[in-house]
Formats: sequence, C-alpha cells, structure tokens
Amino acid sequence: MAWSDPDEALVAEVARGEAGAVRALVARKLPRLTALAQRMLGDAQEAEDVAQEAFVRAWRQAPKWKPGQAKFDTWLHRVAMNLCYDRLRRRRETPYAEPPEQLDEGPGPDRGLQAADTGKRVARALQDLPERQREAIVLCHYQDLGNIEAAAVMGVTVEALESLLGRARRALRAGLADLAEP
Repeated sequence: MAWSDPDEALVAEVARGEAGAVRALVARKLPRLTALAQRMLGDAQEAEDVAQEAFVRAWRQAPKWKPGQAKFDTWLHRVAMNLCYDRLRRRRETPYAEPPEQLDEGPGPDRGLQAADTGKRVARALQDLPERQREAIVLCHYQDLGNIEAAAVMGVTVEALESLLGRARRALRAGLADLAEP
C-alpha cells in the first residue's frame, strides 16, 4: 500500500538521536495522545502516564521503524490504545478490601454552567459504552481519524468499524436523549 507518511522524516531523525526531532514529535503528537487516553480512561493522570509510555515505546521503536508498513501516527495510536486497554483490564481485576472513595457528584460552584454539565454527561455516557464502541467513537470523532485509518488502528475492517460506530451512536443518543429536548 503506497501512502505518504508525514512523520517519516521526523521518525528517522528521532532514530538518529536528534533531540530537536524528539521535541518536535512530542509537540506534534502529545495533545492528541493525551486526549485519546483521557477519553478512554476518564482519568487525566493515567492519560499522561499512557502518553509518556507510548512515547518511550516510540523512541525504542524509531531505529527499527520501516516506512511503508503503516503510518507512524496509526502505529502510535494503536500503542496508546493498547496501553489504555491494559489499564482498563487492571481496573477490572483489582479487588478492593473496601469500596473506593466516591467523588462528590453533588452540585458544585460551576453547576450553573450548562455546557460543563453537558460535557460531563457526554463523558460519562462515553465511559459507559463497551470498550470497542468507545474506541471507535474516540478515534473517529475526537481524534479525527478517517474510517480507514481508525479501522487500521483497531485491527478491524471498515465495515466492522462502521457497525461499532452505529451501535455506539445509538447508545449515546439513547443515553443522552433528554439533552435534545427543548
């Protein structure tokens, strides 16, 4: 498959150990990786940890990177997504002696800001989706990946991705139906 990879030259510079290239790659990719992890995990600190680990793996991989097999951005998204899944899996497997402390969900001083409340509701509804549906929504609607690239990141066909997107959109629509009412 022939395509141009906008990160190819930068990854080659990183492989040669050029510090400026490392800074440029981080500046280019960090905001999107952190946002991806934040939406998948719902935790800012964990999202930063995931992004950092993804970059560590990118530095290790850079000298072995073979252009033309996949876009670097697609590979980096897949690494971050796998790290998110590892953390989500650990959450399910961690037994607690006591229930975790619950955040106070009561009205806060900014409760009157309808946009903030709506954003929180959408974030919760996103977290309630099954992992694969959430992944599809995050990649396509938040990370702005096209269906072909998102399907490659997820390791599914475009048709399977579109099916996941359809189910996820229906679930979000149903869960947030009251927001659409006047």
